[in-house]
Amino acid sequence: MAAKKNNQTNTVKDINYYKKKFWRIFAYTLLGILAFFLFASWGFFGSMPSFEDLENPDSNLATEIISSDGVVLGKYFKTNRSQLKYSDLPKSLVEALVATEDARFYEHSGIDGRGTLRAVFSLGTNGGASTLTQQLAKQLFHGEGSKFLPFRIVQKIKEWIIAIRLERQYTKNEILAMYCNVYDFGNYSVGVSSAAQTYFSKDPKDLTMDESAILVGMFKNSGLYNPVRNPEGVKNRRNVVLAQMAKAKMITNAEKERLQALPIALKFKLESHREGTATYFREYLRDYMKKWVTENKKPDGTDYDIYKDGLRIYTTIDSRMQQYAEEAVAAHMKNLQQQFFIEMKNNKNAPFVNITQAETDRIMMQAMKNSVRWAQMKEMDKSEDDIIASFKVKTRMRVFTWKGERDTIMTPLDSIRYYKHFLQSGLMAMEPQTGNIKAWVGGINYKYFQYDHVGQGARQVGSTFKPFVYATAIEELNMSPCDSILDGPFMIHKGRHHVTEDWEPRNSDNRYRGMVTLKQGLANSINTVSAKLIDRTGPEAVVDLTRKLGVKTEIPVQPSIALGAVDITVEDMVAAYSTFANQGVYVKPQFLSRIENKSGEVIYEPIPESHDVLNKDIAFAVIKLLEGVTETGSGARLRTQGGGSGDNRWTGYPYMFKNPIAGKTGTTQNQSDGWFMGMVPNLVTGVWVGCEDRSARFKSLTYGQGATAALPVWAYFMKLCYKDENLQISKSEFERPANLSIKVDCYQRPAVVKDTTQTEQNTDEFEL
Repeated sequence: MAAKKNNQTNTVKDINYYKKKFWRIFAYTLLGILAFFLFASWGFFGSMPSFEDLENPDSNLATEIISSDGVVLGKYFKTNRSQLKYSDLPKSLVEALVATEDARFYEHSGIDGRGTLRAVFSLGTNGGASTLTQQLAKQLFHGEGSKFLPFRIVQKIKEWIIAIRLERQYTKNEILAMYCNVYDFGNYSVGVSSAAQTYFSKDPKDLTMDESAILVGMFKNSGLYNPVRNPEGVKNRRNVVLAQMAKAKMITNAEKERLQALPIALKFKLESHREGTATYFREYLRDYMKKWVTENKKPDGTDYDIYKDGLRIYTTIDSRMQQYAEEAVAAHMKNLQQQFFIEMKNNKNAPFVNITQAETDRIMMQAMKNSVRWAQMKEMDKSEDDIIASFKVKTRMRVFTWKGERDTIMTPLDSIRYYKHFLQSGLMAMEPQTGNIKAWVGGINYKYFQYDHVGQGARQVGSTFKPFVYATAIEELNMSPCDSILDGPFMIHKGRHHVTEDWEPRNSDNRYRGMVTLKQGLANSINTVSAKLIDRTGPEAVVDLTRKLGVKTEIPVQPSIALGAVDITVEDMVAAYSTFANQGVYVKPQFLSRIENKSGEVIYEPIPESHDVLNKDIAFAVIKLLEGVTETGSGARLRTQGGGSGDNRWTGYPYMFKNPIAGKTGTTQNQSDGWFMGMVPNLVTGVWVGCEDRSARFKSLTYGQGATAALPVWAYFMKLCYKDENLQISKSEFERPANLSIKVDCYQRPAVVKDTTQTEQNTDEFEL
């Protein structure tokens, strides 16, 4: 009996002993786990993100270029990622994401206990345990998990800690938005915003249920479920997402079945710096921003990085007007290019006209030296002879045509000559009262022709310079548009105004009209009138005025500038003409509205710059002179309704504008450059057309003059703008100053009439 009692006592002692041992082990284990978590949170197993890191997670954000009407024109990026707020996400995408990736997302605090236990006991066969918050922690702070188990355990614990901190720091909606912003969808698209543009060419808010399910399916593995490379796999994965949504009662079974039957429909387009809208402007802006970041520092004194700091650059460009401008340039240049190719068919030295072989060789050699091929071979220490020889070896290449890119075989040297055939164009439109640039087209195709003919290239302006001479005469000589002057032979003798030999300008049509008013003189671009006016004012006064009008290029103090022997950019010409439309006040062209950092804080707002140049009466008098150009002069085809030689190349003709238009055509010697400057009260637009090399040109004025080469671009652009009534482009009269002191009403504007004028007449080519 005693033995039995002792056995029972020993058994109780053993049980108590093992209980104590169990609880001791349990306590030590728990303390160990807690200590492990504590040490991990203190950074003993590698650094942990600080409070500031959680507030500002290190992530590369693309800088967005935004139009005045809220459209993203393009981005600067190394990683193409844009920031979205939760409110920017479509409901369908949020529901699909939660249903598929973390059904209890709104219930847990960063770690899903049930999911973790399920994963442990099933060894992961019934799904993973990571919550969306844990996945975000992984994406933000340590990327791919280690394959070495001890390290992976440490990483998992750190994920848990970071997830809990994220849940304390952010709302559920903010966490969802952050997760959607950091995931890499492949094809250089990080985040839902970029992915929506890349795969569907739309903003996230416009995604359909089907498209949202496709993107959510990619969260599992964007490399495997890439809709471009694996459409069948993506369809299967999308259908799994839709099934999860139906299971969660987010969609009905009928909706699920309907959506699952849909094919994978993409509108895939890789975002590129060289393609898209406003490419020339975006590159001009990039150069500006490179300087801006050195002059405008972050609060900590470091430079902004336009490729990863997620700046939002709000511009003055209107996306609709930009689209219309690009459409107008493309439509007319495609049409005009056909005629140029026709003219060059029998030219053995095409596209060059009337130059020697030595001059041709010089042009071609310079083009070779400016090429990427030359630079690359120079870096390889190749000799000049070897480099030149390589330009004569046929190779496969893809070339630009107006019918689309074409694969061909030719020598690099032949490709240079081929590209020199192409007519280029520059267009800029600006609000004269604000200086806000609304459209900027620097060329015909940025991918193949990077030179910007708006802000970068200065070209000879021809007769578009003449209004500056007339404005000087009205100001200095107290003249009016209705004053008369003799159109007859005229000479400025050697020594006067610093001319080194006698200068006798001729009219382009080699005829004289006798007494004409200033309005008739400018309307018909009569060279002798301009020459007589600059003789009276002196070229110094004209140069001084052009400086005040914002022209930055060097202008020779010579009488010949009266006929346009001056190189000026399209940007400067538009700004100068805008001064007339803005009642004599010059406003510096402006392309920025503001710049915000990634948090939406305004970090820069430009201050408009302006100054008085002319009084209101003189500016209005110049406007009335320029209206005469479009009423009866070289720009009259804006109002005519058919007829005339060569009108098959006047893209969009007849135009039949009835509203007041102030404008000026310009054609340089040998038709190397064609210009048209057109103004209505709230929009000034300048257009230039010509080849890259001035010796590549039309042989005659029929197609080479500004009225045929450039004016149709302006007319087509304005027709598109007027069609879009939301733009509110004015059709009103220019504002007439009160108590106008200068006589401007010389005759009434004619009605729209049939054009019977031959193209060779009424031109504006200058003759030296």
